[in-house]
Amino acid sequence: MRLFKAILIVLLFVRMQAEAQDNSVWSLQRCVHYAIDHNISIKQDSLTARLARYTVLQSQLSQIPSVSASGSYGKSFGRSINPTTNQFVEGSYNSLSASGTVSTLLFGGLQIRNSIARNKYSLEASLADLEQLKDDVSLNVANGFLVALLAKEQINISKNQIEVSKAQLAQTKAFADAGRLPELNVAQLESQLATDSSNLINSIASYNSAILDLKALLNLDFAEPFSIQVPDAEVSGQLMMSSLEPADVYDKARMHFGSIKGSKLRVSAAEKNLAASRGNLYPQLSLGYQLGTNFASNYQTYSYTPSGYQLAGIAVDSANNHFNIYQPSFTTTSNAIPFSTQFDNNLRHSVFLNLNIPIFSGWQTQYGVRQAKINLASQQLNEYNAELTLKQNVYKAHNNAVNSIQKYNAARRANDAATRAFEFAKKRYDLGLTSTVDLLVTQSNQFNAASNMVIAKYDLIFKLKVIDYYLGKEIKL
Repeated sequence: MRLFKAILIVLLFVRMQAEAQDNSVWSLQRCVHYAIDHNISIKQDSLTARLARYTVLQSQLSQIPSVSASGSYGKSFGRSINPTTNQFVEGSYNSLSASGTVSTLLFGGLQIRNSIARNKYSLEASLADLEQLKDDVSLNVANGFLVALLAKEQINISKNQIEVSKAQLAQTKAFADAGRLPELNVAQLESQLATDSSNLINSIASYNSAILDLKALLNLDFAEPFSIQVPDAEVSGQLMMSSLEPADVYDKARMHFGSIKGSKLRVSAAEKNLAASRGNLYPQLSLGYQLGTNFASNYQTYSYTPSGYQLAGIAVDSANNHFNIYQPSFTTTSNAIPFSTQFDNNLRHSVFLNLNIPIFSGWQTQYGVRQAKINLASQQLNEYNAELTLKQNVYKAHNNAVNSIQKYNAARRANDAATRAFEFAKKRYDLGLTSTVDLLVTQSNQFNAASNMVIAKYDLIFKLKVIDYYLGKEIKL
């Protein structure tokens, strides 16, 4: 039982190690998806798009009537006007007032509608910019991935070259020991092996540098294990690209390219912004309703209760007779009016129409209209420049791709010829019909031809990926 558990633990550990190793191998698609999810610029543009979405929502909600409420509480001293009776009173008292207002814009030169349309176009432009940035990041990652692939291929070429030099050195040493070749040939091959080893070290350094650059593009921790998956990057099936006309590539790019979409949408936003600015020249009509009430602590009611009669004076008639004059007397009682009663009794309502006619505002409105016109003209120039730049880049990319196809075909033929020449030279060297120097020159030519073919191959692949980028295709190998 213990042995079974031990075997199970070992198998589990081996599986975890294999999964960890597989997890460290990155394909181009994985690199692209990771970069899109973690790129800082993409995250910043995503926040910009969220802000634009909130701006649209806020402009839409501005159509809802506005509601406000206010209240105040205070204590008055000395002579003041009672807010409930509008009479001067002496002394101190507490007062409370509350009001609420609802207002809505009936007509305002269509400013709100034009502002909503402007903000919607701005939001769509931000989303187009975000998609364009994702495509740009994908292309940059593909370039970095292909650079790393090229460096890895150079390592393999250098390793193969070392193996060939080692085999030739062993064979030459055997010939030298047998007296067929001088020791000079051994020294020359040892020098060639040292050169090949130096080339391998340089290739490894270039690969490590390319991996660091790719990690930086991915925003990946430099300490994390990372290696690239070598795909079957054959270009023979993609050479028909030369039959594509650059005008066709440009027409397709204009249909989906984010920079073109964004520039057109910003022109539309600028047009709506101009319409909204012109709306400030029109009168504004709004409808409102107000409700209010107040309370004062010294607002009281008085009641009078008869309490008999009292002498008010003496009257004398013409005969000098005296009569007493009496008047009724009352007992006065004061009662404070409760808060709820005052709240109901002092309740007031008002409905109003407000018409605001702009006459003169220091040319601010006219300046805003002129500024909007200039902004529209600027956005139209940006749209023209974006289309012109795209067209130039498409034609340049197409020309580079056609040239890369020709360079790759030439490099492939040169490599085939150099490989055959090296095979013949090696056979002649084995028979003693050629010198070591001639063999090394042929071997060096074959190494350079193989390196040039690999460089031309990955340069062509990248140029073809650029065409796919303009065609709107997914960047993959």
